[in-house]
Amino acid sequence: MTRRENDSSKIKDLIPKMLSENHLKKGLDQISVKEAWLQVMGPGVANYTEEVSLKNQVILVKLNSSALRQELEYGKDKILKMMRESLTHMELKKIRLL
Repeated sequence: MTRRENDSSKIKDLIPKMLSENHLKKGLDQISVKEAWLQVMGPGVANYTEEVSLKNQVILVKLNSSALRQELEYGKDKILKMMRESLTHMELKKIRLL
């Protein structure tokens, strides 16, 4: 039984190493940001969202409605706070609405 415990701890150590060696962390972070955006902003905003991406700790959101973009500009600080709460494993600097 001790062998299984040792094997499982080795697997836990290998997963982060595998992610970094295969350059998968950035892709997983991109997926996490997209999912968090949909969860935080809801389906109403999601319908007007064309693209969500992460670059240099900045969330880039491309919207197809200039009126919605202007409305969200006023609440960027609150949106960033909610995104940080949802993505606790990432450091996020700001949100850019495009």
